[in-house]
Amino acid sequence: MTRFSADTRAEAVVSASRAEIWAVLTDPALVAEMTPFVRSISADGDHWRWELSGLKVLGVGVAPSFTELMVLDEPERIEFRHDPPEGEAERSGVEGWYALSEVEAGTRLVTSLEITLDLPLPRASGRAVRAAMKGMIDQMGERFSKNLLAHLDAAEVG
Repeated sequence: MTRFSADTRAEAVVSASRAEIWAVLTDPALVAEMTPFVRSISADGDHWRWELSGLKVLGVGVAPSFTELMVLDEPERIEFRHDPPEGEAERSGVEGWYALSEVEAGTRLVTSLEITLDLPLPRASGRAVRAAMKGMIDQMGERFSKNLLAHLDAAEVG
């Protein structure tokens, strides 16, 4: 197995209140419903267990599962980091954060995340794997954003 990572950062002003956005981002069932390729998210205290549906990276099918420690600093910041249960070796994980700040037009939402996958591919395929992962992350982000706006009956401002 070879470990591959890809990251992304996004920023938008959304015509919804910070409280409304916070409520969505801290509801694991709702986040799962709005995020493509996510089959389910279950919460156990501060830990969220993500179950993804089948993904293809350079023809290799994977269905990652991973556990994230969620650190909530209401109403401004959500941080998450890979934190598997003791004795479990998870082959994928995500590290990142959401920041929410009030602005005149609504809420500025900034997010940053890095996804890491262990795949049965040679290290030499790294550039192609990272490009495929980046495309997948971008697609997930775009569709999540669209679903979030629809759920909130809001729009991106500016």
